[in-house]
Amino acid sequence: NQIAVSTSAFISDRLGVIEQELGNVDENISSYKSEHLLPDVQAAASMYMEQSSATNAQILALNTQLSMARYIRNYLTNSTSKNQLLPANSGIESPGIEQQIANYNTAQLRRNDLVANSSERNPLVIDMDQSLENMRHAIITSIDNHITTLNTQIRSLQQSERQTTARIAANPTQGKYLLSVERQQKVKEALYLFLLQKREENELSQAFTAYNTRVITPPSGSMIPTAPVKKNIALVAFALGLLIPVVIIFIRENMNSKVRGRKDLESLSVPFVGEIPLVGSGKKKKKTANTAKEIVIHQGKRDIVNEAFRVLRTNLEFILDAKEDKDKASVTLITSFNPGSGKTFLTMNTAATFAMKGKRVLVVDGDLRHGSASAYVGSPKKGLSDYLGKRENNCEDLIVEKENYPGLFVLPVGTIPPNPTELLAEPRLAELIEKMRCRFDYILIDCPPVDIVADTQIIEKLADRTVFIVRAGLLERDMLPKLQSDYEAKRFKNMALVLNGTIGGSSRYGYRYGYRYGYKYGYAYGYGSKSYYNN
Repeated sequence: NQIAVSTSAFISDRLGVIEQELGNVDENISSYKSEHLLPDVQAAASMYMEQSSATNAQILALNTQLSMARYIRNYLTNSTSKNQLLPANSGIESPGIEQQIANYNTAQLRRNDLVANSSERNPLVIDMDQSLENMRHAIITSIDNHITTLNTQIRSLQQSERQTTARIAANPTQGKYLLSVERQQKVKEALYLFLLQKREENELSQAFTAYNTRVITPPSGSMIPTAPVKKNIALVAFALGLLIPVVIIFIRENMNSKVRGRKDLESLSVPFVGEIPLVGSGKKKKKTANTAKEIVIHQGKRDIVNEAFRVLRTNLEFILDAKEDKDKASVTLITSFNPGSGKTFLTMNTAATFAMKGKRVLVVDGDLRHGSASAYVGSPKKGLSDYLGKRENNCEDLIVEKENYPGLFVLPVGTIPPNPTELLAEPRLAELIEKMRCRFDYILIDCPPVDIVADTQIIEKLADRTVFIVRAGLLERDMLPKLQSDYEAKRFKNMALVLNGTIGGSSRYGYRYGYRYGYKYGYAYGYGSKSYYNN
């Protein structure tokens, strides 16, 4: 009965379409005859029509079969007809296709019964869906082959028809047009009558079809729902709540390619002289270019930052005092790979720790492009660049002593020059450093990052030791092999490492601070931007 209902719906749909097309053809013929005042053309061409009547009859029959085959194929390829029964008695004169359609409908009915008693996720239903899909493809393939055969037969008959039609070349053009339109009219009329006949046959078949189903066992079940189980949902939610954060933390840790602590530097053979922690500080203060920066090291303070710088000072004293000529000051160049590593911050605070010990320390601001160290003494307008550019002859007049830090002196940049590399290559720089060796105990040169500008390589020739600043969370770990290769190739004299900005405030020198202080400091250096204190 379901097959008959599906067939009736299909035929009714096609009847509506054919009826509209047939009405359009009838209206076209009527309008054309009225417009051109044509007589009965058929009477004038009756002798030719007798010759082509047999051919037209065959073409008409084949076109009817071709149209029905196309209708059935379109119905099969329509996504809305999935899981629907196919029309029976389709009019396709192919026993094989009719048998395939009958087999498909039988399988579809079994599938629908199975879905009604279970669900579409039932493995049997899934297998049947795949089997039905294969059957649909097989039917479509058979119809395509049948359509190809019909088209071949129609083309052969049309060739014969064209030979007959060529004989009426003497008839008026209007007659030819009407002949073509009337042929379309006959095709559609025959198809329309054929569908009407099939609909009546289907209605009779539906009327005499008896229902062949009955209830064997009444449905039964518990009144308590079997799903969802709240306990299982709670357990799954709890497990996901634990798993998701762990996965996120694991992914973030593995995606972090930065140096994070001392452990990342253990593979290097470069001497390690200090670790400066980055501890939370107060709110950032807005600073202008002319505002003097502050040193965080103070006499008598025992917080974690001060102690870390004292450890750094002790280690530097050990390696700096090991030079052969102890009557002259050792020159230490401080640089890094990255801008923002905190070179100036470390230079000034390390120099302050030496000064607190009664040493005379000179900080040379070797970054002629930014003058970061000069900001600690108010950024004087005259300095190293003016001396190297021969605008000033007495370098001692350019040196500024840091207020509240006796023994700490700074040679500022002065005027920012347009040609810093050329100025640093002047012989006056070497003469200046050699002269200052006799006046100070330690000379620290704050330099730009290496491999960004050539300034550091020029100044390095005048230094006794090079201290590289590695900023935790800034330097990529894949840069560490480059640091090791520079050390092995002795690209820089007596290299040493300082790790800056470590999180947590722990020390690596055999002890750990277990107490807190009211003031906590951190620092960052922005190359090409304003330096600032880190929160």
